[in-house]
Amino acid sequence: MTGNSAGNEAGKDSLFIQEVAGHQALYKRIIQLFHSSTKAAAFMLIAAIAALVIANTAFYDQFYAFWHTEVGFFFGEAKAEMSLAHVINDIFMAVFFLLVGLEIKYEMTVGELTNIRQALLPIVAAFGGVFFPIIIYLIFNATNPETAHGWGVPTATDIAFALGIMALLGNRVPNGIRVFLSTLAVADDIIAILVIAIFYGQSPSAFWLAAAAVVFVALIVMNRRHVYSLTPYILVGIVLWYCVFMSGVHSTIAGVLLAFAIPSGSRVNLKSFISWSGNRIKEAKELYEPNDPVIGQKDYIETVSRLSRVARQVVPPATRLENKLYPWVYFAILPLFALTNADVSFVDGSLGNIFADPALYGVFFGLLIGKPVGIMLFSFIIVKTKLASLPEHANWGHMFGAGILGGVGFTMAIFVANLAFDDPAIVTTAKLAILSASLIAGVVGFLVLFIQANAARKKGVAYIATAPDGAAHPASDKEYMEAGKRMLEEIESPLLKEEIEAAQREGDGYAEIVVELGVDGERSDRAAAEGSDDPDRLDGAGPDGRGSTK
Repeated sequence: MTGNSAGNEAGKDSLFIQEVAGHQALYKRIIQLFHSSTKAAAFMLIAAIAALVIANTAFYDQFYAFWHTEVGFFFGEAKAEMSLAHVINDIFMAVFFLLVGLEIKYEMTVGELTNIRQALLPIVAAFGGVFFPIIIYLIFNATNPETAHGWGVPTATDIAFALGIMALLGNRVPNGIRVFLSTLAVADDIIAILVIAIFYGQSPSAFWLAAAAVVFVALIVMNRRHVYSLTPYILVGIVLWYCVFMSGVHSTIAGVLLAFAIPSGSRVNLKSFISWSGNRIKEAKELYEPNDPVIGQKDYIETVSRLSRVARQVVPPATRLENKLYPWVYFAILPLFALTNADVSFVDGSLGNIFADPALYGVFFGLLIGKPVGIMLFSFIIVKTKLASLPEHANWGHMFGAGILGGVGFTMAIFVANLAFDDPAIVTTAKLAILSASLIAGVVGFLVLFIQANAARKKGVAYIATAPDGAAHPASDKEYMEAGKRMLEEIESPLLKEEIEAAQREGDGYAEIVVELGVDGERSDRAAAEGSDDPDRLDGAGPDGRGSTK
C-alpha cells in the first residue's frame, strides 16, 4: 500500500484532515508498538543477549568500566556522584517500582484485587509460588552462610517476560489465564517489595527513616487535600527517594510509596462534566465559521481550549502517569537494566566454581521447579476446597502452562540477587541460574500453552477479551484489547453484535467473547460471551449467529 493510499484509508472517518491522517495512523501504530508486552519482552531479551555476548568477548573490560563511570554534579566544595550502573539500579529502577506500584494500585482499586473471591486463586497461588522456591533454595543453601541469605532470589516472577511469552499465543488462550498470571505476578511483586524492604536493606538509619515517614505523610496529606497535579507529587517524590536512599532501606521502595500517594480519582465532577462538555460543544458549533481561517476565530478557539483543558483533567493522575511511564520503563529502563546486569562471563576460567556453588542449584531449581509446583499445588487446594474456581474457559493444562511461566524471574530476580549477595562471584552464579531457569521456563511454558492453543485451533475456537468503549484498563492491556476489538469488527451478524454489546454493558469488567471460527480456522459468526461477573451469558450461538441469553 502506498503512502497516499494509506493516508486516504486512515482519513476516511478520521477527526483529522486528510493531509495528516496518515501521520496520525503512524502515530497510533507507534503508540501500539510501545504498549506491546511482546515487543517489550523482545527488547529486554535483546539487551540481555547483548550483555551476555559482550561479557564473553575482549570488550568486556571496557564495557564494565563504562557502566562504572562516576557521574554526578558539584556545587563549590559539595558534590554528589554515583556510577552509571548505580544510577540505573537505584534511580531508574525506582521509576520501574513506581510503575509497579501504580499497577498494584490499579488492581487494588478497580482490578482483580478488589473482589476477594476473584483474587483469591492468584493470590494464594502467588504465596505457593513464593513458599516452594524458598524451600528448594534452602535445601541446597541452608547450611552455607555465604549463600543462605539469597532465598528471596527465586521468588519473583517477571511480569513483562511472562505476559510477553503468553501474548505470542494471541487469542487462542483464554483471557482468564492471562488475568490469572498477571494478578499472580502483581501479588508476587507485592511480596517481593516487602522482602526487599524488610530483608535486603542495610542497617536502617532512624533519622532518615523518620524523615522519609514525614515526607510520605506530606504526600498523603496532598492526596487528602485533593492536589491533582502530578508535578508536586514528582518533586516531593524526589525528596522521598533521597530520604529512603539515605536510610539504608533500598531506594526503589520510594517508587512504590509514591505510587500509593498519587490520586486515582478525577478532580472533575464527572456527572457535571457530561452536561458541561455538551454545552461547550454546542457553543463551539455555534461559534465556528467554516469559511474563516481558524486562527482568527478567537471565541471558537477559547471555547475548545477550555474544553480541552478540563477534558485532560478528567483522567486521574495515576492513569496519566502510568500511561506516560509504561513505554519509558519497558523500552528504556528495563532493557538498560538487562544490559548492565545480565553480564555473565564464561571465559574467565571460573565456570568450574560456578557449578560448585549451591546458589546455582537453589536459584535454578527454585524458579524452574519450585515456582510451578507451588503455584499448581496451592491452586489445586484452593479450587478443590471450592474457595475459588478455575478462570473461565480454562483447564488445568492452561494453569500448568501459566505456572511454568511463573518461573520466568528475570528482572526482579536479578534485582534481588544484587541486593542479597555481597560476593560478585555469587551474584554472577545467581544471574546464570536466573537466566538459564527463565529461558527454560519460558520455552516449556510456551510449549504447554501452545498445545492447549493448538487444541483450541483444531476446534476453531478463539477467546477475545473486550470491554465497552471508554472502560478503564491498564496500559499493559492496550495491545490485547486492540486485537480483540479488530476481530470483533469482523463479526457481521447484527443480532450477535447486540448481544455482545449487552454483555459488555452489564458486566462490571471485561467481557470474554468465545468465537467459533470453524474447524479450518475461518471465522463464522458463532460466539458465546460472558461478562466477568457472569451477569449474562451467551452460551450456544447457533449457525445463524444468534446467541441464547441465560
